[in-house]
Amino acid sequence: MRSLDSLERQLLLDLARGAVMSAVKGAEAVTNAPCDVLSAGLTGAFVTLQRHGQLRGCIGEINSKEPLARVIARCARAAALEDPRFRPVRPDELAEIKINISILSPPWRSKLEEIEPGKHGLIVSRGYRRGVLLPQVAVERGWGAQRFLEEACVKAGLGREAWKASGVVIETFTAETFGESDSQTEVERNSPDHLKPGYSIST
Repeated sequence: MRSLDSLERQLLLDLARGAVMSAVKGAEAVTNAPCDVLSAGLTGAFVTLQRHGQLRGCIGEINSKEPLARVIARCARAAALEDPRFRPVRPDELAEIKINISILSPPWRSKLEEIEPGKHGLIVSRGYRRGVLLPQVAVERGWGAQRFLEEACVKAGLGREAWKASGVVIETFTAETFGESDSQTEVERNSPDHLKPGYSIST
């Protein structure tokens, strides 16, 4: 999976910010993002919203065949309004919301001994149940490989030791994660023009 350059990262963050703002403010989405980020080798993305250092919403897609920019815009809108764990983001929260984006590699089948916490994200699935944890989760929680795998099982709605059972599929992936800095958030808080993005992606 190729890495995005700094311009591509910033354009995608601006795109996600515009999508969140238009969603929260009820503005109409406009097509055509002002960037052409190549999606070769990139199959999915997650958009994470944080407020005061706490999770405020996180939605992602895996194995998407759509352009990366469209996936990120859709996930950003959904993270703001549709994450079932949280109430929708309010307009008065926007200046305090920080956005992080994780670009996912194609996943591959793995075993416990192949999992590297901090490097690999996890997908555990059986039938229609699926649990996904991004690589940074293991680092943030201080989990080793087995605990990371157990928590992915729990997120899938399975037992903690379900990963040992037949029919359970364990996949790993890597992710390129980047986000808005505190200085960017401060600029956005004090810039009326930024509240009127010239683009977003229709959903």
